[in-house]
Amino acid sequence: MKLFISLFVLMSFINPPLLFSDEKVGVLLLHGKGGTALPNSPIGGLVDSLENNGFIVLAPDMPWSSEREYDKTFAESMLEIDEKVSELKQKGATKIVVGGHSMGANAALGYGARYEGIVGVLAIAPGHVPELRGLQAKIDHDWMRAKEMVDAGNGSQIDSFNDINQGRLSEKEMRAEVYLSWFDPDGEAVMPVNAVNLKSGVSLLWIIGRRDRMYDRGKEYAFNNAPQNKKNAYVVVKDGHKATPRLGELEIIKWLRNL
Repeated sequence: MKLFISLFVLMSFINPPLLFSDEKVGVLLLHGKGGTALPNSPIGGLVDSLENNGFIVLAPDMPWSSEREYDKTFAESMLEIDEKVSELKQKGATKIVVGGHSMGANAALGYGARYEGIVGVLAIAPGHVPELRGLQAKIDHDWMRAKEMVDAGNGSQIDSFNDINQGRLSEKEMRAEVYLSWFDPDGEAVMPVNAVNLKSGVSLLWIIGRRDRMYDRGKEYAFNNAPQNKKNAYVVVKDGHKATPRLGELEIIKWLRNL
Protein backbone atom coordinates (compact mmCIF):
# COMPACT_ATOMS: atom_id res chain seq x y z
CA MET A 1 0.00 0.00 0.00
CA LYS A 2 2.82 2.43 0.88
CA LEU A 3 4.49 1.66 -2.45
CA PHE A 4 1.22 2.38 -4.30
CA ILE A 5 0.77 5.73 -2.53
CA SER A 6 4.37 6.73 -3.26
CA LEU A 7 3.98 5.88 -6.94
CA PHE A 8 0.72 7.86 -7.12
CA VAL A 9 2.38 10.93 -5.59
CA LEU A 10 5.34 10.62 -7.96
CA MET A 11 3.11 10.32 -11.03
CA SER A 12 1.10 13.34 -9.89
CA PHE A 13 4.25 15.46 -10.01
CA ILE A 14 5.17 14.13 -13.45
CA ASN A 15 1.69 14.38 -14.94
CA PRO A 16 -0.43 16.55 -12.60
CA PRO A 17 -4.16 15.87 -12.94
CA LEU A 18 -6.68 18.50 -13.89
CA LEU A 19 -9.38 17.00 -11.67
CA PHE A 20 -8.86 19.39 -8.75
CA SER A 21 -9.04 22.60 -10.79
CA ASP A 22 -12.22 24.59 -11.24
CA GLU A 23 -10.99 25.50 -14.72
CA LYS A 24 -11.72 23.16 -17.59
CA VAL A 25 -9.63 23.75 -20.70
CA GLY A 26 -11.40 23.14 -23.98
CA VAL A 27 -9.35 22.64 -27.15
CA LEU A 28 -10.70 22.96 -30.67
CA LEU A 29 -8.34 21.12 -33.03
CA LEU A 30 -8.57 21.91 -36.75
CA HIS A 31 -7.12 19.48 -39.29
CA GLY A 32 -4.97 20.47 -42.26
CA LYS A 33 -5.84 21.10 -45.91
CA GLY A 34 -7.54 18.10 -47.49
CA GLY A 35 -7.37 16.29 -44.17
CA THR A 36 -9.55 14.83 -41.44
CA ALA A 37 -9.39 14.27 -37.69
CA LEU A 38 -9.63 10.48 -37.99
CA PRO A 39 -7.35 8.40 -35.70
CA ASN A 40 -4.78 7.81 -38.48
CA SER A 41 -4.59 11.51 -39.39
CA PRO A 42 -1.80 13.86 -38.23
CA ILE A 43 -4.00 15.20 -35.39
CA GLY A 44 -5.85 11.97 -34.60
CA GLY A 45 -3.38 10.79 -31.99
CA LEU A 46 -3.17 14.24 -30.43
CA VAL A 47 -6.95 14.28 -29.94
CA ASP A 48 -6.77 11.05 -27.93
CA SER A 49 -3.78 12.23 -25.91
CA LEU A 50 -5.42 15.52 -24.94
CA GLU A 51 -8.63 13.78 -23.93
CA ASN A 52 -6.66 11.27 -21.84
CA ASN A 53 -5.02 14.19 -20.05
CA GLY A 54 -8.33 15.73 -19.01
CA PHE A 55 -8.92 18.32 -21.73
CA ILE A 56 -12.27 18.76 -23.44
CA VAL A 57 -11.56 18.31 -27.15
CA LEU A 58 -13.45 18.87 -30.39
CA ALA A 59 -11.93 17.97 -33.75
CA PRO A 60 -14.59 18.60 -36.40
CA ASP A 61 -14.58 18.18 -40.15
CA MET A 62 -13.87 21.67 -41.51
CA PRO A 63 -14.61 23.44 -44.84
CA TRP A 64 -11.13 22.60 -46.20
CA SER A 65 -11.40 18.86 -45.43
CA SER A 66 -11.04 16.06 -47.98
CA GLU A 67 -14.82 15.64 -48.02
CA ARG A 68 -15.91 19.27 -48.10
CA GLU A 69 -13.12 20.78 -50.28
CA TYR A 70 -13.53 24.51 -49.68
CA ASP A 71 -17.27 24.81 -49.25
CA LYS A 72 -17.04 28.06 -47.27
CA THR A 73 -15.19 31.36 -47.47
CA PHE A 74 -12.61 32.28 -44.86
CA ALA A 75 -15.14 34.50 -43.04
CA GLU A 76 -17.81 31.77 -43.16
CA SER A 77 -15.24 29.33 -41.76
CA MET A 78 -14.57 31.70 -38.85
CA LEU A 79 -18.29 31.62 -38.02
CA GLU A 80 -18.20 27.83 -38.06
CA ILE A 81 -15.21 27.83 -35.71
CA ASP A 82 -17.11 30.18 -33.41
CA GLU A 83 -20.01 27.72 -33.30
CA LYS A 84 -17.58 24.98 -32.22
CA VAL A 85 -16.15 27.27 -29.53
CA SER A 86 -19.68 27.71 -28.19
CA GLU A 87 -20.07 23.92 -28.22
CA LEU A 88 -16.94 23.55 -26.07
CA LYS A 89 -18.41 26.01 -23.56
CA GLN A 90 -21.63 23.99 -23.48
CA LYS A 91 -19.53 20.92 -22.66
CA GLY A 92 -18.15 22.73 -19.61
CA ALA A 93 -14.96 24.36 -20.87
CA THR A 94 -14.11 27.58 -19.03
CA LYS A 95 -10.92 28.30 -20.96
CA ILE A 96 -10.83 27.87 -24.73
CA VAL A 97 -7.86 27.24 -27.01
CA VAL A 98 -8.30 27.17 -30.77
CA GLY A 99 -5.56 25.22 -32.50
CA GLY A 100 -4.82 23.38 -35.66
CA HIS A 101 -2.36 21.67 -37.92
CA SER A 102 -1.14 23.21 -41.20
CA MET A 103 -4.09 25.07 -42.76
CA GLY A 104 -5.93 24.47 -39.50
CA ALA A 105 -3.24 26.49 -37.73
CA ASN A 106 -3.75 29.26 -40.29
CA ALA A 107 -7.48 29.26 -39.52
CA ALA A 108 -6.83 29.23 -35.77
CA LEU A 109 -4.67 32.34 -36.09
CA GLY A 110 -7.38 33.95 -38.16
CA TYR A 111 -9.96 33.23 -35.49
CA GLY A 112 -7.72 34.54 -32.71
CA ALA A 113 -7.30 37.80 -34.62
CA ARG A 114 -11.05 38.31 -35.03
CA TYR A 115 -12.88 36.90 -32.01
CA GLU A 116 -12.69 37.56 -28.29
CA GLY A 117 -13.03 34.98 -25.57
CA ILE A 118 -10.20 32.51 -26.08
CA VAL A 119 -7.00 32.21 -24.04
CA GLY A 120 -4.72 30.64 -26.62
CA VAL A 121 -3.93 29.79 -30.22
CA LEU A 122 -2.09 26.54 -30.92
CA ALA A 123 -0.33 26.69 -34.29
CA ILE A 124 1.07 23.26 -35.19
CA ALA A 125 3.20 23.17 -38.36
CA PRO A 126 1.37 26.23 -39.74
CA GLY A 127 0.68 26.22 -43.45
CA HIS A 128 -1.04 27.98 -46.35
CA VAL A 129 0.92 31.11 -47.30
CA PRO A 130 -0.94 32.97 -50.09
CA GLU A 131 1.19 36.08 -49.66
CA LEU A 132 4.35 34.35 -50.94
CA ARG A 133 5.22 35.13 -54.55
CA GLY A 134 6.72 31.70 -55.11
CA LEU A 135 3.50 29.98 -54.16
CA GLN A 136 1.40 32.31 -56.30
CA ALA A 137 3.67 31.70 -59.29
CA LYS A 138 3.16 27.94 -58.95
CA ILE A 139 -0.62 28.33 -59.04
CA ASP A 140 -0.56 30.93 -61.84
CA HIS A 141 -1.85 33.75 -59.63
CA ASP A 142 -5.30 32.23 -59.98
CA TRP A 143 -6.60 34.58 -57.29
CA MET A 144 -6.65 37.31 -59.94
CA ARG A 145 -9.13 35.36 -62.05
CA ALA A 146 -11.25 34.74 -58.96
CA LYS A 147 -11.15 38.46 -58.15
CA GLU A 148 -12.28 39.37 -61.65
CA MET A 149 -15.24 37.05 -61.22
CA VAL A 150 -16.10 38.50 -57.82
CA ASP A 151 -15.76 42.08 -59.08
CA ALA A 152 -18.08 41.24 -61.97
CA GLY A 153 -20.73 40.01 -59.54
CA ASN A 154 -20.04 36.33 -60.21
CA GLY A 155 -18.53 35.42 -56.85
CA SER A 156 -21.00 32.61 -56.26
CA GLN A 157 -20.11 30.95 -59.59
CA ILE A 158 -18.27 27.64 -59.30
CA ASP A 159 -15.10 27.17 -61.33
CA SER A 160 -11.91 25.13 -61.26
CA PHE A 161 -8.97 26.82 -59.51
CA ASN A 162 -5.35 25.91 -58.85
CA ASP A 163 -4.41 24.68 -55.39
CA ILE A 164 -1.18 23.50 -53.78
CA ASN A 165 -0.59 21.38 -50.68
CA GLN A 166 2.95 20.71 -49.47
CA GLY A 167 4.28 21.22 -52.99
CA ARG A 168 1.63 19.07 -54.70
CA LEU A 169 -0.42 20.90 -57.33
CA SER A 170 -4.08 20.15 -57.98
CA GLU A 171 -7.28 21.73 -59.23
CA LYS A 172 -10.32 22.21 -57.03
CA GLU A 173 -13.82 23.29 -57.89
CA MET A 174 -15.30 25.98 -55.67
CA ARG A 175 -17.04 29.33 -55.67
CA ALA A 176 -14.85 32.18 -56.89
CA GLU A 177 -15.50 34.11 -53.66
CA VAL A 178 -14.30 31.14 -51.62
CA TYR A 179 -11.06 30.83 -53.58
CA LEU A 180 -10.37 34.55 -53.38
CA SER A 181 -10.92 34.63 -49.61
CA TRP A 182 -8.28 31.93 -49.04
CA PHE A 183 -5.75 32.78 -51.76
CA ASP A 184 -5.72 36.58 -52.01
CA PRO A 185 -2.11 37.58 -51.15
CA ASP A 186 -3.47 40.62 -49.30
CA GLY A 187 -6.49 38.80 -47.93
CA GLU A 188 -7.81 37.26 -44.76
CA ALA A 189 -5.60 34.15 -44.64
CA VAL A 190 -2.21 35.88 -44.35
CA MET A 191 -0.65 34.56 -41.14
CA PRO A 192 1.84 37.37 -40.37
CA VAL A 193 -1.03 39.88 -40.43
CA ASN A 194 -3.29 37.70 -38.31
CA ALA A 195 -0.48 37.20 -35.77
CA VAL A 196 -0.15 40.97 -35.39
CA ASN A 197 -3.89 41.24 -34.77
CA LEU A 198 -4.25 38.51 -32.14
CA LYS A 199 -6.60 39.75 -29.44
CA SER A 200 -5.18 41.01 -26.15
CA GLY A 201 -4.37 38.27 -23.68
CA VAL A 202 -4.25 35.45 -26.25
CA SER A 203 -1.17 33.24 -25.84
CA LEU A 204 0.46 31.68 -28.90
CA LEU A 205 2.24 28.34 -29.15
CA TRP A 206 3.96 27.95 -32.53
CA ILE A 207 5.44 24.50 -33.03
CA ILE A 208 7.41 23.52 -36.13
CA GLY A 209 9.52 20.60 -37.35
CA ARG A 210 13.09 20.97 -38.60
CA ARG A 211 12.19 19.27 -41.89
CA ASP A 212 9.09 21.39 -42.44
CA ARG A 213 9.00 23.70 -45.47
CA MET A 214 8.25 26.58 -43.10
CA TYR A 215 11.12 25.91 -40.70
CA ASP A 216 13.65 28.19 -42.43
CA ARG A 217 11.32 31.17 -42.12
CA GLY A 218 11.79 31.02 -38.36
CA LYS A 219 10.24 33.21 -35.70
CA GLU A 220 10.49 36.25 -37.94
CA TYR A 221 7.86 34.99 -40.35
CA ALA A 222 4.86 35.47 -38.05
CA PHE A 223 5.51 34.38 -34.45
CA ASN A 224 7.43 37.55 -33.56
CA ASN A 225 4.52 39.61 -34.87
CA ALA A 226 2.23 38.42 -32.08
CA PRO A 227 1.55 40.74 -29.13
CA GLN A 228 3.97 40.20 -26.26
CA ASN A 229 2.75 37.55 -23.84
CA LYS A 230 4.82 35.70 -21.25
CA LYS A 231 3.10 32.45 -22.22
CA ASN A 232 3.96 32.71 -25.92
CA ALA A 233 6.26 29.87 -26.97
CA TYR A 234 8.10 28.88 -30.14
CA VAL A 235 9.01 25.19 -30.15
CA VAL A 236 11.08 23.25 -32.66
CA VAL A 237 10.84 19.46 -32.99
CA LYS A 238 12.62 17.03 -35.26
CA ASP A 239 11.17 15.60 -38.46
CA GLY A 240 8.64 17.10 -40.83
CA HIS A 241 5.18 18.50 -41.36
CA LYS A 242 2.86 15.56 -40.68
CA ALA A 243 4.83 14.30 -37.66
CA THR A 244 4.72 17.59 -35.75
CA PRO A 245 1.48 16.96 -33.80
CA ARG A 246 2.85 13.66 -32.51
CA LEU A 247 6.36 14.89 -31.76
CA GLY A 248 5.11 18.07 -30.12
CA GLU A 249 2.55 16.33 -27.94
CA LEU A 250 4.33 16.73 -24.59
CA GLU A 251 5.15 20.39 -25.23
CA ILE A 252 1.55 21.05 -26.23
CA ILE A 253 0.19 19.44 -23.07
CA LYS A 254 2.65 21.35 -20.86
CA TRP A 255 1.71 24.66 -22.52
CA LEU A 256 -2.01 23.97 -22.17
CA ARG A 257 -1.62 23.14 -18.48
CA ASN A 258 0.09 26.48 -17.84
CA LEU A 259 -2.57 28.68 -19.44
